Amino acid sequence: MRPILLSSKISVIVLSVTLLSLKCDKPANAGADLSANKTSAATMITEKQFNDLFPMRDKFYTYAAFIKAVKDLSLVKIKVVKRTGNTYQFTRTDKSTGKSTVIRQDADWNEDWAKKKPDSTYFIDYGNFCAEKDPATNKKELAAFFAQIAHETRHGEDGQYNDGLMYLHENDTSNSYTAPNDVYPPVAGKKYYGRGPMQLSYNGNYGYASDCILGDKHTLLNNPQLVASDAVMAFKTAVYFWMTPQALKPSAHDVMIGKWQPNAADKAAGRVAGFGMTINIVNGNVECNKGENNYGMKDRIGFYRHFLQKLGASDPNCACSCGKMKPY
Repeated sequence: MRPILLSSKISVIVLSVTLLSLKCDKPANAGADLSANKTSAATMITEKQFNDLFPMRDKFYTYAAFIKAVKDLSLVKIKVVKRTGNTYQFTRTDKSTGKSTVIRQDADWNEDWAKKKPDSTYFIDYGNFCAEKDPATNKKELAAFFAQIAHETRHGEDGQYNDGLMYLHENDTSNSYTAPNDVYPPVAGKKYYGRGPMQLSYNGNYGYASDCILGDKHTLLNNPQLVASDAVMAFKTAVYFWMTPQALKPSAHDVMIGKWQPNAADKAAGRVAGFGMTINIVNGNVECNKGENNYGMKDRIGFYRHFLQKLGASDPNCACSCGKMKPY
């Protein structure tokens, strides 16, 4: 996974103001599980199926950890409000209690110049992971998610697509993966190299993920190793990345359910809705706009088609390639 460093001083990596608002649930009564009436990953795949999809996985990555991560995050909703100058306020709602807490408010949020400008608002409802649409669409989304995490953590090239979820972190741990960030600054002595199913990287990602998942940016900034030592946390960061818009990019979730549609600039850049667009989101700078023979892109597509078949899903009109898409 490539960085989505959120900083009020780095304009190329700020959240987009053009993102469509996501559907959000009404506040829940205390103790209520709002995802109970939805099709979820837990109902789409059994432990036996999960193990069959990832036969060579590291024992760290368990079905129980994946399901718990999905269920825990289904109770979290984030409201993002942006003012001019890349000034943000994030409000995190625990849907089990209905309690909402402001977890981020940039220093210049209440400056007169900021308040005079229009706000843009959107919601990230993690309960919609593989659960927002009809069962066929949800299953297709799950196949796409599994394809991305399998490629990110694979160890082998036997063409059988059985080698996903093998790595807990990237091989080379010598690099710190730190970058200037006003909101999520790196902690001295900590390294933010790729960890977990989606290979979460850079302090900006660790801090933002920690804010969304836990309501406290410091937890993963201070303890990035949790993503490779706590399996539930590891899967939570993968779901977080899948569901959360980044920079000018939509979320992979919105792409796979058909909520995102390319605007004029996207069309000019060759971007179209489909699995190929999720490759652009995850690793576009390395794998997209390079023709049809890029190994990484082809491997992700192979995993996607493999998992579609295994899950009994289909994507007959798949726009699977990003070979002609410009990265962001």
